[in-house]
Amino acid sequence: MPPDEEADNAALLSAQIDRLKSDVIGLQEVDYFLSRSGNHNQVGDIATMMNAAHWAFAPSLMGSPDEDWRNPNEGDEKVATEKSEGALPGYGIGIVSKVPVMSWHRLDLKGSPIGVPMTFPVDGKMKRFYVRDHPRSALGAVLDNGWLVINAHLSFVPFFNFFQLMKIKHWANTLGVTDKSKIIIMGDLNIPFAIFVRGFKWRSLASQRTFPSWYPKVQIDYFLSQTLKPSDVRHIQYPHSGMSDHLPLQIEVDVH
Repeated sequence: MPPDEEADNAALLSAQIDRLKSDVIGLQEVDYFLSRSGNHNQVGDIATMMNAAHWAFAPSLMGSPDEDWRNPNEGDEKVATEKSEGALPGYGIGIVSKVPVMSWHRLDLKGSPIGVPMTFPVDGKMKRFYVRDHPRSALGAVLDNGWLVINAHLSFVPFFNFFQLMKIKHWANTLGVTDKSKIIIMGDLNIPFAIFVRGFKWRSLASQRTFPSWYPKVQIDYFLSQTLKPSDVRHIQYPHSGMSDHLPLQIEVDVH
């Protein structure tokens, strides 16, 4: 990436992060020291922009999704934080928090054994490709105010992502936060039907078409809670800014 373009992108990102004014941000599809994005720790960079002391990156795969990559193994650092040293380059998800984080948690999620055909613009024309899936993960942060925030980016393979979400919902109630009103699942769930996202025990806290950002047609990004209702939070909407192919989904919650 040319230096001028990289500087422009960083300035755009910084301006949008400042506009959001969030205390906690969940990030999907982020790079950790990959050459394709200028060898940046993108989660750490956003933490610096937010003036947030706490961040974590959970690699879904080691290496770049555009090149050769492999599954994380037992020898890899599964959660890199501001205290990490020497974690390998990877691609995955992250959380940045101004609220002190007491503990980080990770749930490994297998990728679908089958891929799906997808259409992408190439040289001004739409072309179809067969895209294979890759491993996924969920990243949880237990905050010192008693809240548990879980971020995820699920498979794009229909039905497979639904079973991944079921695992996360079960996992959420095993991390030591007993007050279910203080457990939030958020992220790009790749499920365009809110009825399947909610299930029987969870509610979606914000309804908004989020993808694609320049002409939103579907909601695939969500905040989920077992006890809170949409009326318990304030949903803040932002227009397309060029920062992402998803619109940001943001809520304001009374943490007391």
